[in-house]
Amino acid sequence: MSPVKIGILISGQGSNLQAIIDHIESGHINGKIELVISNKKDAYGLVRSKKAGIESLYVNPRNFKSNEEFNLRLIEEFQSKKVDLIILAGFLKILSKDFIEKYPNRIINIHPSLIPSFSGKNFYGNKVHEAVLNYGVKYTGVTVHFVDEGTDTGPIILQEIVPVYQDDTVDSLQKRVIEVEHRVLVRAIKLFCEGRIHVEGRKVIIN
Repeated sequence: MSPVKIGILISGQGSNLQAIIDHIESGHINGKIELVISNKKDAYGLVRSKKAGIESLYVNPRNFKSNEEFNLRLIEEFQSKKVDLIILAGFLKILSKDFIEKYPNRIINIHPSLIPSFSGKNFYGNKVHEAVLNYGVKYTGVTVHFVDEGTDTGPIILQEIVPVYQDDTVDSLQKRVIEVEHRVLVRAIKLFCEGRIHVEGRKVIIN
């Protein structure tokens, strides 16, 4: 079975990107990262991809008249590499309708909570962990899901619980959550690359 061609979108440190790189290099994932694109010039994820010998690209959204035009450029870049799967690994831009329609059930995102809790518009990064701590919930977690036209509303592939401790800070909670992110995202990508994921309406069936 040929490796699945993967494209990755990032905006920051790229720790999830590194987890994917490591598991592909070890043979755990039957995939090949064809291209990494960042909307931030100083994203450390670009350094990670270059160190791994992966083609990477900075695309400045400000060079485009609209988000739709920016997304069309992303589509062109990924299509030129014949990418089969798109991973949002900490990508902080909204994907256009055209982009999502081009890759139905082939765009995977990771979110640092148990969707539908603490998700949707304005819930990203440490804002999620702040909301979790302020609300006083005892458990949070990680969700890996397919991307649709809503915000954090696509079919859920995998979830894993992370306990919230009484003395947690945003930093301590974030560190534990991101460790789980690496594990769950890699597991979801592995399942996709093995052809074991099937979507029926809102439900993801894993064979």
